[in-house]
Amino acid sequence: MKWSIWLVAALGMSSLLWTPQAQAQSRIRDIVNVEGVRENDLVGYGIVVGLNGTGDSVRNSPFTEDSLTHMLERLGVNVQGEDIKPKNVAAVLVTASLPPFARNGSSIDVSVSSIGDASSLEGGTLIMTPLKGADNEVYAAAQGSIIVSGIDVQAQAARETRGTPTGGSVPNGARIEREVNFEFNRRDSIVLALRNPDFTTAARIEDTINAEFRLPIASMLDPGTVQIDLRGMTESPARLLASIENLPVTVASPARIVIDEKSGTIVLGEDVTISKVAIAQGNISIRVTEYPVASQPNPFSDGETIVLPRSDIQITETGSRNIAMLQPNVTLSQLIDGLNALGVSPQEMADIIRAMKTAGAIHADLVIR
Repeated sequence: MKWSIWLVAALGMSSLLWTPQAQAQSRIRDIVNVEGVRENDLVGYGIVVGLNGTGDSVRNSPFTEDSLTHMLERLGVNVQGEDIKPKNVAAVLVTASLPPFARNGSSIDVSVSSIGDASSLEGGTLIMTPLKGADNEVYAAAQGSIIVSGIDVQAQAARETRGTPTGGSVPNGARIEREVNFEFNRRDSIVLALRNPDFTTAARIEDTINAEFRLPIASMLDPGTVQIDLRGMTESPARLLASIENLPVTVASPARIVIDEKSGTIVLGEDVTISKVAIAQGNISIRVTEYPVASQPNPFSDGETIVLPRSDIQITETGSRNIAMLQPNVTLSQLIDGLNALGVSPQEMADIIRAMKTAGAIHADLVIR
């Protein structure tokens, strides 16, 4: 297995003065969803024609013949009693997402997937298919030529398939026929739902909005919800939301470690710390020592005394000191930095991290996939 490591943390080690870096800020629109502003899923059953002998077989997909017969009858063609065995027709399911505030006449993309034994939809044309929502009402109609990314090449003694030739898409293939009734500007409040609920981030969103308007219009209901009271505001809800969604907010990220066994990836979150623990891994000896230094201000100045962190990591081969002792408040990124310098493999690093988590020495969520 090929392993790789991504470090998503500040190393926090410097031979000179250590200063914390400013945390990155995100826009409110990138970390929240507005309640009521969402997509709606659409689905429909249709027929694809024009296939080059790669359609459904009548024996394994009898519903394709029935669907073709009903469609021809609606078009005025009498096929009762006829034995229809087309090889250029396939039954498909058509799916799409209806965007919020979509209006009549606008177009959306659709996805087409075969439900029979057709070998490929390449070159096919989707016949007009009504798309229904969860309420069984028709909201759009889809039709058009299908674009297939996969290929299926077959010879007498060999067959090669790349991608998925039994699925494709029709860009702008559906036209909106019915709108979703949602009067946004008549609301007296806006509810922001955090995509990753967090008490600190929700409190920061509340403070940022109230500071921007200089009014206590935002209130945090729970770690995943911030409500904005629109009563007394002169601006419309849409205009107010446009002013809010681009405000910068510092997102609080949890201390988390993710180990992906399949791809061999280790991702270290921010603020992962280690308690005092002893480690023995193969023939490696690790010793981490903390010796903080107090920095005094100049005489008669308004400065404050601050404590600057100093860390010393020593890694040696097998000897009399082959068990490592890690002192408290050492970050995992410092340990990984020392192991990388020695050339320890990511697999061994993952084993060390799992063992330290089991011992309760790592203060972070460990996610193993």
